[in-house]
Amino acid sequence: MATKQDNIIIKVEKRTLTGKKVSQLRNKGILPGVVYGHRIDSYPVQMDTHSTTLLMKKITPTTLITLDQDGKQTRVIIRDRTYDVVTGHLLHLDFFAVSMTEKLRANVAIELTGKAPVLDEVPGSLINQVLNELEIEALPADMLERIEVDISGLASAEDSITVGDLNLGDKISVLTPHDEVIVAVGFVAEEKEEGGEVAEAGGEPEVMEKGKKEEEEA
Repeated sequence: MATKQDNIIIKVEKRTLTGKKVSQLRNKGILPGVVYGHRIDSYPVQMDTHSTTLLMKKITPTTLITLDQDGKQTRVIIRDRTYDVVTGHLLHLDFFAVSMTEKLRANVAIELTGKAPVLDEVPGSLINQVLNELEIEALPADMLERIEVDISGLASAEDSITVGDLNLGDKISVLTPHDEVIVAVGFVAEEKEEGGEVAEAGGEPEVMEKGKKEEEEA
């Protein structure tokens, strides 16, 4: 299933302070930003810090946003967010103006939904999400914020879901290879001691997962 949000509107004003002077705005609860992109000259803007920060919690890189500047509306997506490395406070936003008639490419997060019957039917089984995002292409109005993958059809140890199994509709072009596995069934391995005897359970079990990448050493 593909999910989209309703259009989000952020009220902005023209910004006159630039460079190091923007700290004066932040001290007053005003967030600086910049707008650039399709057929426009880059220009600085400002907006309310508190309300915009709250919106960021539900805005993804593909969320279509409307900037409202004194009634003039510009359709944008967020290209970059700058946060204070110490406090975590939002410091700056880059808005990319889009053309509603030209397609965009983006990587969209995959979220698993439902419960896989294999977990109850096959002892020691587990669900391994191999792919975390898909690359897609679509018009801005059709762009997805996330892609939900239902795992309730995973009933046996041999079952898996590939990119080609998804149906995102004819308005979405999937650029990720269709044979790539999104989710598969894995198993918890039994650790064996020298001599081949199974060790008693202790600590965290080793996970044998299909398609799992080796973790980097610390």
